[in-house]
Amino acid sequence: MKKVIDASIGGITFSIEEDAYYRLQGYLKRFEDTIPDKAEAKEVMEDVEARVAEIFQKEMKYSNQVVDMKLVQVVIDHLGEIESDNDTEESGSKKSDQSFRNSHGYTPGEKKLYRDSDNKIIGGVCGGLAAYFNIDATLIRILFAFTAFFYGVSFFLYLILWLAIPRTRYVLDKLRMRGYAPTAENIRKFKNEHKQY
Repeated sequence: MKKVIDASIGGITFSIEEDAYYRLQGYLKRFEDTIPDKAEAKEVMEDVEARVAEIFQKEMKYSNQVVDMKLVQVVIDHLGEIESDNDTEESGSKKSDQSFRNSHGYTPGEKKLYRDSDNKIIGGVCGGLAAYFNIDATLIRILFAFTAFFYGVSFFLYLILWLAIPRTRYVLDKLRMRGYAPTAENIRKFKNEHKQY
């Protein structure tokens, strides 16, 4: 029988087998060590842990299930292996992984519609639509204003969308809104590019 550890990951307590716990802890530590700025590392790791908790909850078949090595491997597969700078220079096979990245350097994923809490004037509907369709938010705002002024319909459409579309709360939502996979590497890159000064 394996020893079980209760661990808080992303604010949620999970029971994890000891070997699985150390494997996950080692993975997260290797990832944290790749971030040079320790203040930034703390923020990024909070988002990565939230993603780990989300994957655990999604993959667990029942509420009191003990997380085992198999489930930790599922998390690592979702988040991606950690590459140090030395690994990418030494290994030519890693370059094939770059072909899966889009033009912005992110690994693509499933795109979801959210209200953009960072690019909002009223409710973030136009910013969310712009991110989802990859166009300028100003164009969507002009379109809404034009149709509201001449037809009056877009005002009610905006209200419906405001109520129906969830807003981005976490980095994971912001990644999904843009069509990026919520991997550890994407979380770090996004947090790095969108620092709030």
